[in-house]
Amino acid sequence: MNNIRVLVVDDQPLVREGLVILLERVEGIEVVGSAADGQHALTLLNTLRPQVILMDLRMPGMDGIETTRRAVAAHPDIVVLALTTYPDDRSLFAALRVGARGYLTKDATLEEITAALRAVASGATALAASAQSRLIAAALRPTHQSGGDGPDGLTPRETEVLQLVAEGLRNEDIAARLTISTVTVKTHINHIFGKIGAADRAQAVSYAFRSGLV
Repeated sequence: MNNIRVLVVDDQPLVREGLVILLERVEGIEVVGSAADGQHALTLLNTLRPQVILMDLRMPGMDGIETTRRAVAAHPDIVVLALTTYPDDRSLFAALRVGARGYLTKDATLEEITAALRAVASGATALAASAQSRLIAAALRPTHQSGGDGPDGLTPRETEVLQLVAEGLRNEDIAARLTISTVTVKTHINHIFGKIGAADRAQAVSYAFRSGLV
C-alpha cells in the first residue's frame, strides 16, 4: 500500500514543525512538505502532489478556508483535513462547504490525527467530537419536508444512502450494507448531490446533519 502523501500548512512554526516531526514517524504517512501560509501552500501543490493537506484554518493573509477552496477547485483529487485551535460554527460549516473532508481541533492526539488522515484519504469523513456536536445542534433546526419524500425531494433510498455517507461509509461499504452494486450507489449519490446542491461528500454530510437525517 502506498504511503499517504501529506502537506502540512500552519502559520505557527512550532505547531507546523512539530506536526511534521510527529507525522514523519508514523508508518504509512509521508510528509512531502510544509507551508507557513495559504499562498505558499497553493504554489507547492503542482510539484509536491500531496494526497491530503492538513490545513490550519486561522492564518494571516489567505486563511485556511480560502486556501481550501482554491486547492480543491484546482486539484479535485486532493483532500483537506482542517485543523483549528478554536472550533466554531462559522469555520466548521465554511470548511465543509468549500470541500474539507475532515475537521479536527489542535488538542487532538497524534493517533486521532493519523486516523483522520487515513479516513479522508480513503474517501471517508473525519470530524472531531466537538464538530459532531455542532452539526447535531444544527440538525435541530428544522428544514422543509415535501410530500412523502425526504428533504429536497430525496427518495427513501436516497435518504438511506445519504445517512450511510454521513456515517463515513465508503461506496463499497454502502453497497454491501444495502445489498446493491457500487454503480447503483454512485448513481444514488450523484442524484443526491444534484438535489441538495452538494459538490462533494463533505457538503453532503453537513447537509445530512443540518437536515436531521442523522
